[in-house]
Amino acid sequence: MEEQITALQKFIDTVIEFSVNYSFQAFGAVIVLIIGAIAARWLGAIVLKIGVKRKTDVTLSNFLAAVTRIIVLSFAIIIALGKFGITIAPFIAMIGAIAFGATYAVQGPLSNYGAGLAIILGRPFVVGDTITVAGVGGVVEKVELAKTTLVDEDGVKIMIPNKHVVGEILHNSKGYRVVESVIGISYDSDPDRAIETIKQTLAKSSDVAQSPQALIGIKEFADSSVNIGYRYWVPTTKYFKTSGAVNLAVFKALNSANIKIPFPQRDVHIISQTANV
Repeated sequence: MEEQITALQKFIDTVIEFSVNYSFQAFGAVIVLIIGAIAARWLGAIVLKIGVKRKTDVTLSNFLAAVTRIIVLSFAIIIALGKFGITIAPFIAMIGAIAFGATYAVQGPLSNYGAGLAIILGRPFVVGDTITVAGVGGVVEKVELAKTTLVDEDGVKIMIPNKHVVGEILHNSKGYRVVESVIGISYDSDPDRAIETIKQTLAKSSDVAQSPQALIGIKEFADSSVNIGYRYWVPTTKYFKTSGAVNLAVFKALNSANIKIPFPQRDVHIISQTANV
């Protein structure tokens, strides 16, 4: 019983000694961490507001704000550790050794982060652009360090690891996508009139971009028709909807203008031969 009381007394003395020696340091460390967290959030918000005010790309603005928060919070942690007399040099050496050993095991994720950093800083595209890369395409919704997220017209989200974006052939048409269509008219119809009719039809559509202007002309001379080709730009999110509506409007406009749209025809000649008797 006496031994238990002695052990309890030693424990109480240790707690009291620790409280006397480190209570102020611990309190100071907590205060530093709280102030550091508040300052990190505040400075990050300021950096983000500056980016928005200067119309900087939203991805780059968010990245710079996040880096600012991390740097400020890291300094707060270093100061808090210093309150206990702890130096960060051994931790840095340990983190470096762990990172070097883990590099071979996480080459995939690290390459994605490196590629993401190159995209954010190099800005080959920004949120809202229409890109085609790695065999897929859509509107850029979000750019993160690990991946880039696209959204197509059907609302399907396509997430591409950034290592498959950097170094690949990239098509960026900003917020628009080109529509290429062909319609045939008969050889006895006036092609100039057909081209003008199509031009006026495209001008009436509010979803067809006026700049760059639509390109309309004779594409080829087919067997049964003169094929008129027309190319125009539409918002990527309305590609299929607009192309279908424009094709219908062009068809109706040509019919109203009495321009014939022929169907494929073939002339079959039957040659009879008189059998020799």
